[in-house]
Amino acid sequence: MASVNKVILIGNLGKDPEVRHLEGGVAVARFPIATSETFKDKSGQRQERTEWHNVVLWRGLAEVAEKYLRKGQSVYIEGRIRTNNYQDKDGIQRYSTEIVADNMTMLGGRSENGGNGGGNYQESASSAGGNFGGGAATNKGGASGFQNDEPDDLPF
Repeated sequence: MASVNKVILIGNLGKDPEVRHLEGGVAVARFPIATSETFKDKSGQRQERTEWHNVVLWRGLAEVAEKYLRKGQSVYIEGRIRTNNYQDKDGIQRYSTEIVADNMTMLGGRSENGGNGGGNYQESASSAGGNFGGGAATNKGGASGFQNDEPDDLPF
């Protein structure tokens, strides 16, 4: 039977992305985003619940995050859940859950330069190197790293 591991989040960055460059120049960015929901409890009082999600971006998406994302900005993330386990310094088994993103759209929010951000970026499954797509473009390999997916023979 087939299975699906798909996550869609819209939230605000809890801090600036932390970016590392691994061997071979591969970039990886990590940052938390907060999603909030409001509801009324049994007594009719309005309550708000915030969930924190650890997001991981690789290659081109990580480079975009490093350049453009800042704490407080709103972002749309699409990806999959990954759980890691490890032993801490005391030998206790620990688990961490993170969202490995393959699509990110900057929605704006707080921005130091006064702009609203905005921009859609995807990591292609066949991406090798640090290429990414922006807006309607996705990485298909090409010489420049960008290729527009829109057909050239539009009737208008």
